[in-house]
Amino acid sequence: MEVYGSSGVSLREFGCEQSLLSRPDGSASFIQGDTSVLAGVYGPAEVKVSKEIYDRATLEVLMQPKVGLPSVRERSQEQCVRETCEASLLLSLHPRSSLTLILQVLHDDGSLLSCSLNAACMALMDAGLPMSCLFCGVTCAIDTEGRIITDPTAAQEKESRALMTFAIDSKEHRVLMSATKGSFSVNELQQCIAVSQSASEKIFQFYRDSVRRRYSKTL
Repeated sequence: MEVYGSSGVSLREFGCEQSLLSRPDGSASFIQGDTSVLAGVYGPAEVKVSKEIYDRATLEVLMQPKVGLPSVRERSQEQCVRETCEASLLLSLHPRSSLTLILQVLHDDGSLLSCSLNAACMALMDAGLPMSCLFCGVTCAIDTEGRIITDPTAAQEKESRALMTFAIDSKEHRVLMSATKGSFSVNELQQCIAVSQSASEKIFQFYRDSVRRRYSKTL
C-alpha cells in the first residue's frame, strides 16, 4: 500500500494496490481519502458479432455501486470512464475483440468519478494494454464563496454550488473528458482546469512511485 500526501494543491492521501484479483487480466484498487474503488480488466477476448467493430476493439465499462443496482448516475459515470479509456487506449491494435472494465465502488466519500478513473488507469496498466498515454481524474468543487476545493469529500460536494471532474492525460496535460454539474462562469471553469492540471502532476508522480516500488520488490 502506497500513501502520498501533497503540498500546494490540496489532495487527500492516495493508496493503490495492483494485481490483487486472480481472475481478471489486470486489476487495481485505488483509494483517495475514504473513497475506494476496485477495478478489473478482462481481455482482449472474443466479442459478440453484434458488438464487433472491424477496425478496433470494443470497450465496455460496467460500474457497480456499493449496494443495490446501477442507476442513472452509474450509467453516466460509465460513459465518462469509457470515453477517457477510448481516448488513451490503442484499440486499433486489437480489432474484432472485446475489452471489459468493471469498477466496483467499495466506499464513496466524494470525488468518486476521479477515483474511478484512477483505478481504471492502474488496472489497464496492470493488464499491460497498449496506451498512447496514461490518464488521471481530478475533481474540483466551487463552494458558495467561490473558493476551489480539489478532491472534495462527500460533505464538501453537498455544500458546493458547482462540481467538475476532469480526465487529464500524462503527455501534454490535455483534458480528455470533463463532467460538470452546477453553475459557474467561464473564468471559474478555466481556473478549475488549471488547478486540475497542476494536481495531475502529483497523481502521475504517485503512479510512477507506486509502479517503481512494486517492480523493485519483484526483481
